[in-house]
Amino acid sequence: MSQNFSIFVGIDISKHKFNACAIQNPNSIIFESAFDMSKQGFSSFVQKLSVFPKSSVLIAMESTGCYHLNLLSFLSLNDFSCVVLNPLLVNKSLPVGLRKTKTDKIDARSIALTIFYTHHILPTSSFLNSDFRDIARKKESITHQISRVKNDIEKLLSLLFPELEKVTNIYNDAILDLLSSFPSAKAIQKASIDSLRVFFSKTIGRKLKLTPETLKELANNSIAQYWPVKEKILIQTIKELRFLQQQLNEFDEMLKEYCKCASLNQDVEILTSIDGIGENSALYFLAEVGDISRFSTYKKLIAYCGLDSSVDESGKHKGESRISKMGNAHLRRIIWLMSVNVVRHNEYFKAYFQRKRAQGLVYKKAMMSVAHKLLRTIFAMMKKREKFNIDHTFSSSTQNLILHS
Repeated sequence: MSQNFSIFVGIDISKHKFNACAIQNPNSIIFESAFDMSKQGFSSFVQKLSVFPKSSVLIAMESTGCYHLNLLSFLSLNDFSCVVLNPLLVNKSLPVGLRKTKTDKIDARSIALTIFYTHHILPTSSFLNSDFRDIARKKESITHQISRVKNDIEKLLSLLFPELEKVTNIYNDAILDLLSSFPSAKAIQKASIDSLRVFFSKTIGRKLKLTPETLKELANNSIAQYWPVKEKILIQTIKELRFLQQQLNEFDEMLKEYCKCASLNQDVEILTSIDGIGENSALYFLAEVGDISRFSTYKKLIAYCGLDSSVDESGKHKGESRISKMGNAHLRRIIWLMSVNVVRHNEYFKAYFQRKRAQGLVYKKAMMSVAHKLLRTIFAMMKKREKFNIDHTFSSSTQNLILHS
C-alpha cells in the first residue's frame, strides 16, 4: 500500500463482540477496548477513531468465517482503509512467544503489530478471499440452476404451446406473466379476447410484439393437447425461475459490495480492459485466484489452474501430452470461457488463435494455447498494474514478464 498510515488498528472478532487495539508504533498503544457486535458498538468504535484523520488510519482484522463481514462492510462504507489478514500471516509475523497467552486483547494487539510491520509491502488487494470465492461459487451454482429450470420450461412448452417460442422470447417478463396466467395454448383458446386485452394493457414498459389477436390465432392453430397437470407444473417452474433470478441479482450485488470492501475495483478494471472479458468473468477469476502476488511466476498460476502439461510415460512408452487437471476446476472453467470470448472479441488473441490453427493444432489445443497466452498476459498486467493495449504497448518490464510462443 502506497498510502502513508500513522495509526494502526488491530481487531479481534468473535460472535458477540470485538476487541480493538490502536497503536502508532510497537511502543505506543493509543487504546485497547472491547465493543459489542451491534450498531451501537460499531458507532462507538468509529467515535474512538474520530480524533484521527481517516486517511491516516489502517484497520486490520483476521478472517473469521462470516463474523467479520458486517464490520468490514460498515468500516469500508465509512471510508476507512481496511484489510483482512490470513491468521497464519499474523502468527508467523510476530516475535516468538507473543501469542502464547491466548486472550482477545493480545490477539488484537498482535494484529495491530502485524499491520504496522507489514503494511508497506501489502498489495492493494490484500484480503483472504474465501468469503468472496464462496459468493462467486454460489452465484455460479445459481446460474446453473437457472439454466436447468429454463430447460424444464422449454420442455413443458413443447407440449403446452410449442408455437410460442418461434414468435417471441419466452423469457421476456411479460411473456412469463402471460404464461403464469394462461399456461398453455388450450388456456388461451378458452380465454376471451377481452381478458387477453386486459392482460396486454397491463404490460406498460414491457411491450410485446404479439397482439391479443395474433396470440389467440396462434393458440387456436396450435398442435398442443390438453395437459392440466403440466400447466400447474409450468406455473410453479416459472415461480422457481423468478426466485432464482432474484437470488442471482442479490449475489451480483454482494459481489460488487465485496469488491468495493476489498479494494478490488482496480483489479476488475485491469482485467476488463481486455476485450472479451466482462465484469462477471473478472469477478469469478479474482474470486478463485485471490491475490496474484502469491504466484512467483506465471507457470505457477497456470499450474494452479490445472492447465500445465502432464505426459503419460512408462518405460519405452510415451503417451500424448495432456493438461494435468490437478488444479482449481472452477478456475479452469472460467479460463476456458474467457479464452473463447477473447478469441471472438479481441483481435490480438484472435490472431494468435488463428496462427496456432494454421500451425496444425486442432480447435481444443489451439484454444488451450490461447488460455496459456491469456494467463501469461493477465499475470504480467496484474503484477505491473497495467491495462491491456491492443497495440501491445506494455512497459518494457511488463513485456519481459510475457513469454511469447
